[in-house]
Amino acid sequence: MGGNRRRRLGPAVAVAPGARVDRFEIFFDLVFVFSFFIITRATAAEITGTSLLHAMLVLAVLWWTWVVHSVVATRIRLGQGFVPVLMVVAMAALFCFALALPQAFDDPREGSAGPVVVAVSYVVIRGVHLFLLYLYAGRDSPGERRQLLRFAPEMVLSTLLLLAAALVPSLIHDLDRTNLVRDGLWVAVVLLQYGTGLFGTEGWAVQSAEHWTERYDLILIIALGESVISVGVGSNLLGQPPTWPSVAVAVLGIFFTAALWWAHYDVIGPAARIALHAAKGRPRATMARDAFAYLYLPMIAGIILFALGAEEIVRGITDPTVPVDEPGHGSPVPLLFGGVICYLCGNMLFQLRTLRTLSWTRVAAVVVLAAGIPVGARLPGLAAVGLLTVICVGLVAAEVIIMGEGRQALHEEVTRERTSHEASDAAWRAQWRENASGDQPPGQR
Repeated sequence: MGGNRRRRLGPAVAVAPGARVDRFEIFFDLVFVFSFFIITRATAAEITGTSLLHAMLVLAVLWWTWVVHSVVATRIRLGQGFVPVLMVVAMAALFCFALALPQAFDDPREGSAGPVVVAVSYVVIRGVHLFLLYLYAGRDSPGERRQLLRFAPEMVLSTLLLLAAALVPSLIHDLDRTNLVRDGLWVAVVLLQYGTGLFGTEGWAVQSAEHWTERYDLILIIALGESVISVGVGSNLLGQPPTWPSVAVAVLGIFFTAALWWAHYDVIGPAARIALHAAKGRPRATMARDAFAYLYLPMIAGIILFALGAEEIVRGITDPTVPVDEPGHGSPVPLLFGGVICYLCGNMLFQLRTLRTLSWTRVAAVVVLAAGIPVGARLPGLAAVGLLTVICVGLVAAEVIIMGEGRQALHEEVTRERTSHEASDAAWRAQWRENASGDQPPGQR
């Protein structure tokens, strides 16, 4: 009966070598946007070292789920045949996973419903991915089926560890020991996931380098957009009448976020895309794993961290009871500057892995940002955001000048490629017009 339904909906369709991102994949990523937002909101409620650790653990597990999802999407078109039905199930599970995240590290004496929902949702998501990969991506390749079987223990063990993290703490009466055991189980999940990725990728291939790079570029843009939403919503900018400090900090926030976008997408991202296209076989697979699946994680983590810092600073700036010239207190400035440092360090490692180069301008920017933390902590919030913006925009301006010739050559090559693709697409679509006119009666042509 299930086979009949699949036949009515249509079969799973393999991804072609030059395929682009499916629209359904972008639809699916809306739930990941919500997940990033939930992580930021749950951490912003009480920023401590422990809450930041929990946020990073949850992010790492969530990111691995997305990596596996991206592997599925490089083999099967998610928006065709019966596949969207299964992916909607995975979306619902991911949504429940995100909703339960704020309770994942709550006091176990108050109940274990949240952690259990996290674990069950996780196994549903991974189960859908494994089902699609095993039955359809590997149906004609015994080698890929054997490869998938290597990942099955990771999925089973990580699920068992998450269930243990949900249920075992309630059996321990010492709260400090309970927290240590629960956090240790989450750390074990992360080590298991990423360790399996390092040592279990023999035999994998990246069918479409275009799809892989575009997929990761889009999720990074989504994360940057989520940071803007998080700052705007969490800092009560929407609930306050506009004042010159609130308008100024909003403009500065957009400027430094745009500078971070530029730092990746102006030169490094397009050049890395070409490098992945040029690589073949195992070198392509390992580059895709190292540079994209692994090194995008510190960039995403940096975005969440600087969003947390920016939110705290903006909340103080928009609070009418706080003087505009009062310096920031506590963690906002270290989080703001440290998040950008984390983002740039991840981006430099990405550049080193894909292009085998390192920009001294970015090293200098990281040093200046680190030196700017104690300075920014003594400045009013608006001035601290202004200092960060000057450093980020200064980095972009310096690279535009220093990399002028190489940057122009890269952009010209990308433009020629796009023009060629557009001409090919236009020629193909012209057949539709010819076929349509050929179907009309002679008197109506």
